[in-house]
Formats: sequence, C-alpha cells, structure tokens
Amino acid sequence: MKIGTGLLILTAGIMLLLEGCGHADGSGRQHEARLFGATYMTRNNPYFDVLNEGIEEVVEANGDILLTRDPLQDQEKQNEQIQEMIDEGIQMLFLNPVDWEKVQPALDACREAGVGIINVDTVVKDRDSVISIIETDNYQAGQLCALDMMKRKDEAKIVILNNPIQTSITNREQGFLDTIADNDNYQVVYREAAAGEIEVSSHVMADLLRRDISFDVILGGNDPTALGALAALQQAKREEGVLIYGIDGSPDFKAILDVGYVTGTSAQSPRSIGRKAAETAYRYLDGEPVEKYISLPSTMITRDNLHEFEIDGWQ
Repeated sequence: MKIGTGLLILTAGIMLLLEGCGHADGSGRQHEARLFGATYMTRNNPYFDVLNEGIEEVVEANGDILLTRDPLQDQEKQNEQIQEMIDEGIQMLFLNPVDWEKVQPALDACREAGVGIINVDTVVKDRDSVISIIETDNYQAGQLCALDMMKRKDEAKIVILNNPIQTSITNREQGFLDTIADNDNYQVVYREAAAGEIEVSSHVMADLLRRDISFDVILGGNDPTALGALAALQQAKREEGVLIYGIDGSPDFKAILDVGYVTGTSAQSPRSIGRKAAETAYRYLDGEPVEKYISLPSTMITRDNLHEFEIDGWQ
C-alpha cells in the first residue's frame, strides 16, 4: 500500500512538471513555450527596466519565456551575450545596441541562426538586418527642448552632452540643432560625449567647469545625463541661472523638476515601446505583416504641466 501511494505521488508530480513546460491554447492543446532574448546597452538606467517590463508582460501572457542580458555598455560583451542566447535557442531577439555600428557581428550571427530581431530605442546602422524598429520620435524630442528654451531665452550659450555611438541621442541632438540653426542668438559653445550615464556626465561637466567657458543652457542626451550635469553644477555652486533639459520623462527627473532644479524633459513611454515591440514580434511569428519602422511621439514636460503627469511613474 505504501509503495502504491508513493508511485501515485510520483506520477502526479511528473504530470505537474510536464504541465509546467507549457500552457494550453484556446483549443485546449499544449503550447510549447517559445524562448525570446532581450539585451539593452545598460540596466544602470531605469528606463530600460521599464521597457523590459513592457516586453515581459506580453511574452509571459503568451506563456513564453524572456531571457534578459546586461552588457554594461560594452559592445563586445553584448555580442558575446547575444551569441550565448542564440545557442540557448531563442527565436526572437529584442535589441538595444551599445554601439549602432559595432553590433554588426551579432546581427550577422542572428541572421545565420534564423533569429529575428526587433530593434528598440536605438537604431542599428544595418537596418536591413532587423524585422522592425520601435522607438520614440527622438528628433521631435530634441525639437521640443529647443522650442521650450527659445520661449524662455532670446539668446543662449549652450552645452550639449551627447553620445555619438547611440543614434537615439544623436537624433535628439540633431532635432535640437536644426531648430536653432537659423538664429545666431543661440550658440553651441561646447559638445562632449557623456555615455548617457549620470556618473560620466557629472565628470564631464566637472571638467567643463574648470575651463573658461560661459554657458547658460545644458541639453542632456537623456535624463541621467542632465541629472549628472546638475550634480556637478551644484557641487561647484554654479547652477544658478542655468536651464537644464533632459529627455526621458523619468520619475527621478520629474521629482527634481518639481522642486525647480531643472527646466524640462521630453518624455518617452518605455513601457509602450516594450509592449509594441513584443506585439510586433508575435505578429511576425504568426506570419502577419509588420511595420518596418514605428515611431512613438514625445511630450514636453515642464513645471507648467507637471501636474498632468504621475511624478513617481513613467508615462
């Protein structure tokens, strides 16, 4: 009797284990869980955590699995991690590259393995290697910052903290520059790469403050860059009279905006980007046509309209 009970428990356990490997579809048949991969230039920026959550919500709702990797701003490491995920059997990759050009070996590896790529937030140079690109209208985001600045100041000396290997930031910068291009009253007096990270930006700004360069506006390529610049200015007690713009609409930036230390941010919705990316991937896997390029609009947030947004959350 004891042996029979033990076999019964063992059999039940095996059945539960097998059921855990998939879920039933609408017809009652078992669904074989599909494996997806995701890699972002860094997880040091909370923006990418929220973007990943948007993807994960859709993937898990379909009974599938998402592997996520963080290359820590190292393109060689990202390429290696992508190859590892290919070896683990991913069918689709959600890719935010560290370097839009040096990611090419990983694009080639995916093509050879038959792994589809959905490119999110930062566009790769070789667009033919990806199924679809989903990002914020980054050019518009830069325009919005410039237009707000021009409403506040008739002339300005501007510092731009960019990141040339990241196309999203490059396009933001270009939108800003094109908006002020026909007005000589607005001059860019300094441009420097700040890696899109708060710590790097703080060091870059601290170095600038040791030079004899006059400025009264800072455009950060993203919110962490702008907040890093603010930290350096406050450390040097030089923040008075300087307009500071970021791009993201992050909770951290909006909290600082609420107390008046920064000027404005062109907001993104990383969760919407993530969900749209995952939905596009499923449409492609189901054999449906998908858009090659999907751009989501940006919204300018200043203290004047901050009450319309949730400060401690993303859009």
